[in-house]
Amino acid sequence: MSALLVPPSRVCPAPNRDVALRTVTAETYRAFLASPEGAALGAGFLQCPSWGDVKEGWRSLLLGWGPDPEAGALTGVALVLLRQLPGTRRYFAYLPEGPVADWADPDVDGWLGPLLEHLRRSGVFAVRIGPSPAYRRWDADRLKQLAGPGRRLGDVLASEVDPLGTAVAERLRARGWHRCGGDGTGGAGTGGDGDAQPRHVFHVPLAGRTTEDLWSGLNQEWRRNVRRAQKEGVEVVVGSAAELPEFYRLLGITERRDGFRLGRSLAYYERQYAALNAEEPGRMKLYLARHRGEILAAHTLITVGRRAWYQTGASADHRREVRPSNALQWRMLQDAHALGADVYDMRGVPSTLDPEERAYGLLRWKLGTGGQVVETLGEWERPLGGSANHTLYRAFQAYLNRR
Repeated sequence: MSALLVPPSRVCPAPNRDVALRTVTAETYRAFLASPEGAALGAGFLQCPSWGDVKEGWRSLLLGWGPDPEAGALTGVALVLLRQLPGTRRYFAYLPEGPVADWADPDVDGWLGPLLEHLRRSGVFAVRIGPSPAYRRWDADRLKQLAGPGRRLGDVLASEVDPLGTAVAERLRARGWHRCGGDGTGGAGTGGDGDAQPRHVFHVPLAGRTTEDLWSGLNQEWRRNVRRAQKEGVEVVVGSAAELPEFYRLLGITERRDGFRLGRSLAYYERQYAALNAEEPGRMKLYLARHRGEILAAHTLITVGRRAWYQTGASADHRREVRPSNALQWRMLQDAHALGADVYDMRGVPSTLDPEERAYGLLRWKLGTGGQVVETLGEWERPLGGSANHTLYRAFQAYLNRR
């Protein structure tokens, strides 16, 4: 089976060299994201202004570029998080899953150059970005058939290869950027080595589908588990900030059971819930699955524009046979569909296809929804020009390795 080359979704515009870049207000930034031009760029929640209020230990900077940024005439924006190198007045800049830009624009330097120059003048010595184009996709059915001992995603021919993602990667390499996780498929975790955000994510397409289509897209095991939850009387409700401590308690149980550690505090989730919902009511929701009056599972859902994300899930060790997590996900899928989302993003999945590896269980569970594994371009870094910045960049890497 040969890989399918998928053409870019829109025609590349003619180069526009009349680009001004400025700091912008949160109101101007949000207005652009809500505009037809901004919405078409598909910004994720990590590039919303509110995310700057979530991340402690980082300063945030809102930038916009276009014909007249001060008047709100924008073509792209970026939330930049700045981390100070101890003992200096210099900063490492991180644009999580950003900038929000038209990566199909052949004149990438027309906006990327001014962005880097602005950061350099602001005392930044190195930059990390997360371009939005996809690189490769694998259909769920194909991966389930080809799972086996020692196998990884990179061993399976992709169902689709996106030429835009390939072109963007080539452009970045030509400009001195390097891919943080390398060009392999990474380890058994949910991203390439060195990526802060998951490189491999799982998408369930929603656009153009009915609720019946979504139900038939679930595999037999998922449908059976959802029915079991309904038969056992599992109740799914949308909670509030008051239930975040219970969500956090269940998250601790999940981490110990599944052998991972997110390293987040309860205060982090409380801050996230407050910041995202202050920006737009209902942007972040906490879904709860109750059985006999007890909360057995809790999952978070975030929506921005026509995209929805299942961000974090937690569940108890007992009464797992009533399938509370399947009930939650089915309700969240339906709600995302009702809100008009084009895609339901289940976030990170591991790159292993080996059923004997513990991490494969997470992938297998998400494959049951019938979507696709998507390999993003991952994260890219480069020091800014000058020997001093290169020296600071090496020092910063050494500092992070010691932490």
